[in-house]
Amino acid sequence: MAFDDLLAANRTFAADFKYGGFDGVARAGVAIVTCMDSRIDPLGMLGLQPGDAKIFRNPGGRVTEAALEAIVLGVHLLNVQRVLVVPHTRCAVASNSEETLRERVSESAGVDASWHRFHVVDDQRRALEMDVRKVTSHPLVPDAVEVGGFLYDVDSGLLDQLV
Repeated sequence: MAFDDLLAANRTFAADFKYGGFDGVARAGVAIVTCMDSRIDPLGMLGLQPGDAKIFRNPGGRVTEAALEAIVLGVHLLNVQRVLVVPHTRCAVASNSEETLRERVSESAGVDASWHRFHVVDDQRRALEMDVRKVTSHPLVPDAVEVGGFLYDVDSGLLDQLV
């Protein structure tokens, strides 16, 4: 019963489903690494549609090992030619300390979370520069792949290219 509303919405979505048989390549040649924040609409903010881009989301929009794996697969198997790394303003992992996040999670969970790492970002611009460099220096990402680092403003909807 916890998912009934979502399953009902899915049946409505599937009633005129238009992506059946699609091969899964990124039609616009785009991959996006961004935060899991629900204020971000990765396709909408770039004027893209479902099927146009590969999207990888995680806290902070960081280029993790898993994100690099997705980028490499996207570049070699799924038509990715451009990669956007997109953290955002007012991000919890960029505006809280590791200690604060651990305290907040501990309080919410009712158990000690002091052992868990949340990978806070002390300097978003520096982290973005490092993340773009991770992609551009990866031996399986060809030089022909364009990589940019952007900051998404959750209050205006605008992207600012920083790298």
